[in-house]
Order: sequence, then C-alpha cells, then structure tokens
Amino acid sequence: MKRLTLLLLGLALGVSATAGAQGLTMQMSNGWSFSFSGNVNAFWVFSKVNNSGPANSSVRTGLLPAFATFSATGKEAGLNLGVHFGFAPQIQNGGNHDQFGGSAPGAPNVGLQAGAQIDMRQVYLTIGLKDGSTILAGRELGLFGRQNILQDMTLFGVGAVGIGGGQAKGTTLGRIAYGYIYPNFNAQVTYSTKPGQAQVSIGLFQPSVLGSGTYTFTRIPRVEGEFSYNQKSGKNNYMLWVGGLWQSTSDSASGGQSISSIGGTAGIKASLSDLSIVVSGYIGKGLGTGLLFSGGEKAGTAATSTETRSSDGGYAQIMYKLQPKTSVGLSWGFSRLKNNNTAAPTGDGNSAVRSNVYSYTAGIYHQWTKSLKLVFEGTEEGTTGVIGGLAPGTKQIDISGGFMLFF
Repeated sequence: MKRLTLLLLGLALGVSATAGAQGLTMQMSNGWSFSFSGNVNAFWVFSKVNNSGPANSSVRTGLLPAFATFSATGKEAGLNLGVHFGFAPQIQNGGNHDQFGGSAPGAPNVGLQAGAQIDMRQVYLTIGLKDGSTILAGRELGLFGRQNILQDMTLFGVGAVGIGGGQAKGTTLGRIAYGYIYPNFNAQVTYSTKPGQAQVSIGLFQPSVLGSGTYTFTRIPRVEGEFSYNQKSGKNNYMLWVGGLWQSTSDSASGGQSISSIGGTAGIKASLSDLSIVVSGYIGKGLGTGLLFSGGEKAGTAATSTETRSSDGGYAQIMYKLQPKTSVGLSWGFSRLKNNNTAAPTGDGNSAVRSNVYSYTAGIYHQWTKSLKLVFEGTEEGTTGVIGGLAPGTKQIDISGGFMLFF
C-alpha cells in the first residue's frame, strides 16, 4: 500500500510518479535511470439487488486497475527531466468467456472486440525547474477532484459497482458518482509549485464536448486548478485542499450559443495517531454527474438552450488502525443532479432533484506482507430517484474480497 500511495501522491503533486515507488530501477550509461513498478489486484464481488432483484458474482479488478508503469528520468542543463507511461488493464472479460467479444452462437467470428480493457492512462513528460516547481505535459489524472479520489479508502478496494452493473468490463466505481465526480485522465499542460507545506497546481486541459445537446465546439482549453496545504503537529497530520474548474463549450464553429461549466471542490483529512478522518464535497453547474461531461449537463429540450443543471455531492470517511498491519474503515457518500428551474423548453421547469445516488461502505484492509494487501468490503448502494429506469428506493448489496500486490 505504501508504494502505491507514494505513487499516487506523486501523481497528485505533479512530480515523477516513480519517486519512492520504484519496483525495479536501472541506471543507464547516458546518465538517465529507468524504473518499472505497478500493481495487480483481483477481487471476488457478489452483488444482489433488493426486492427479488438479480444477483451477480464476478472475479474482477477493483476501483484501481492493475498498473504497469515505466519511467525514465535524467538531468540536463540543470533541469530534472522525466517521461512516464502507465498501462492500466483489467482482469475480467466483461461477461464474455474469452478475452475477445466474439459473435452469437453459430455466427461467424467476424470483427472480434476486446473483452478485457487495457487503458493507456498515462503518457506524460515532466520538467523539474531549478526552483523546485514542475511542468507536466501529456495525459495524466485531472486536477479537479483528484484529491477526493486519492483519499478514498475504496481506492484500495471495490466500493460500489453500480446497480445492476456486476459484469462490467471496466473498474468498479468505488465512490465515483457516490461522493465525487471522476476527474479522468486527460491531456494537459500543468504547472505545479515546489512540493511542500503548501502547493498550487494550475493547468490547461483538452476540453470536453458536453454529453447532452449539440455543444460540441471547444475553442479554448479547459482550466483546472488545485491548492493543497499540509500541516504536522506532533503525531497528528492535517491536509486541506480546494480545487476549481471552468470550461466554455459552443454549439457553432463561429458565433452561436455558449455554455460555461464551472465546479468547485474542497476537503480535509485529519490523521490523529491511529485515527484518520476525511470529509470532502463538490458543487458544479454544467458538469453532469458521476463522470465529467458524460450527460445531463444541459437542461431543457431546446437545442439552443444555454441553461445548465447543477450537481453536488460529498463523502465522509473514518478509518482506524487496529494494529500496525490492519485498518478498518467506514464511509458514506452521495451525488445529486438537480433540474433547472427555468421554464421549458429551455429549462426543466422545476428545481427537483433529478437523480440522487448514495452508498455506505465498510472495509477491512490488512497488509499481509510488505507488498501484498488483503481487502474485504461490504457496500450498500441505492437511489432515491429514477435513474436509468431504476425505481426510487432501489438498493443493492455488494460484498467483496481480494488481493492487491504492489511492486
């Protein structure tokens, strides 16, 4: 766990992800060094929908995919240079017997599609300046909301899988859509000040088209930023973070209507001896819910409407170290998407909550060896609104257990 935590924190701070997480390091003759590290995880997950709903059993990857990361670092002209590649596969076949999709029984195997996903999540370079600040350019985890997921205990487990979604190809959800919006791995150029007690990161990102409507023209980059502050007092450690996002999307190559999407997020983590507490939340307009810009951002049915829906959510988490190698944790979180009160067809005509999903998770996390982690979790996820055809009050129980091996 420590190795991957350092890896993820390295990503969050915008520095070389191999710092402190090197599984294998080789020094090359040209002065550069090469390293390889990562993890493999596998979980058994059983899910059951309430009221005689379907049950599902699967062996799959958890919230964190397996990772194989390759990095090279060197120093030239006083600059610390680096490149990083991160492959993130999953182990399950998404309901198929084999790793390829195949065709219906008796039909020709034409155009086979991969069943197990291999995400090329990271491809970036870093430039470490003489003052200790860093420029990161390439594909990497976004700034908006990244601390919310990095501090989530289900990052090392399963969390929620989505109601009825037990045989999905990708990772589980953890608290994605159940407490925060997923930041995703995006193309960016991000500047981060020197790591320390306080750090500021700001970046220009590949903009995203809206998942709803005709707003598909992105003339300028999206802007994301984050400020974090760390304080140590004796055996206690405190971390505070705030972040923001702004993007403009148009429905025409020139002129036309534009929609501004904005968001804010904040959180605090207090580590008090053997007790750890995390509280975080987010608000936004024109962001959607669950996954950024994946639908539900725009209100109304009019194609030219610029009205957007608001979203919010958050989670609270408490973890306690029972012994040096074993911790237990409890967390609760929710995510909501609200209607726009502007009259139809440009708006929804009311301010009702359009969707609201929540989950409770309890987990046991045991560091079996220095590199091997044993995890057991139980989650109840549910909805208070009609989402994807699900009736209000639909609930699902998820029980999981598995291994995570870091190197």
